[in-house]
Amino acid sequence: MRKSSRRELTHLSEINVIPLVDIVLVLLIIFMITAPMLQHGMDVDLPRVTTAPLQANEEPLVITITKDGIIYINETRIDPGSLREKLKAIARRMPEKEIFLRADRSIPYGNVMVIMAEIRKAGIERVGMVTQPSEEKE
Repeated sequence: MRKSSRRELTHLSEINVIPLVDIVLVLLIIFMITAPMLQHGMDVDLPRVTTAPLQANEEPLVITITKDGIIYINETRIDPGSLREKLKAIARRMPEKEIFLRADRSIPYGNVMVIMAEIRKAGIERVGMVTQPSEEKE
């Protein structure tokens, strides 16, 4: 009788992993479908350059110009006529604040320079450009 109880124990110790694999595959499919839907923000095609990224100590203030010419400060849409007033308020509150300008590649250079001039006229001297690293191999 002792041998039969050992044989039963060995059969009971095996774990059926097929249901676990089924659950993992279903979860993987769910995450693959929902992950692209979680991305949000403005669609901006940044120019490519071959420089090293800057290190920031605090949360940056980013002005974005989309390909449609819509202007955002961080994620807040701004009317072009009120841009200078908003930037002046930011400059008064944080005089040493650095602003990053992020413009779509298709925006004409002159339009980007107009926004940079508005930033300077508001009293903000530290302006950086946001670009994507170039894919060229050296």
